[in-house]
Amino acid sequence: MDVKTGQLDATGMRFGLVVGRFNDIVSQRLLEGAVDILVRHGARDADLVVAWVPGSFEIPIAAKELAEHGNVDAVICLGVVIRGETTHYDLVAGEAARGVGAVHAATGVPASFGVVTAENLQQALERAGGKAGNKGADAALAAVEMVSLLRALRRPRPARRSAAS
Repeated sequence: MDVKTGQLDATGMRFGLVVGRFNDIVSQRLLEGAVDILVRHGARDADLVVAWVPGSFEIPIAAKELAEHGNVDAVICLGVVIRGETTHYDLVAGEAARGVGAVHAATGVPASFGVVTAENLQQALERAGGKAGNKGADAALAAVEMVSLLRALRRPRPARRSAAS
């Protein structure tokens, strides 16, 4: 059995990070968590490109642009959507998730989803370095692992030896 897994070594990898500015008190912490993880796992600061967008709804288009033209191995999508009094939350969160999923499906470049959805600001902060960890860091780890896995899957397999050899 040939089992392939990704490694958590970001050495030599390039990453695009797309960050929604709306609720930036939280998204800045997500970005810091992602960058910290990438650097601790071997990425160089020079291999990171950060693109700030107005909010989570705009993340997918910038992620697609980076995946197609940014010379990156993966895109890490970070943002925050906090439930309010209207259905706006559901629309934005759903479109952000759908859009990020469409990026890696269309481009073959991993696009990890680090968009926090929360009921209130306190919950969002807990997911950006508080009690619930840092979802930006989690998204960065997923991106590193996926780049590594895809590299392993895309390597040509060695020729099989015949029984007569």
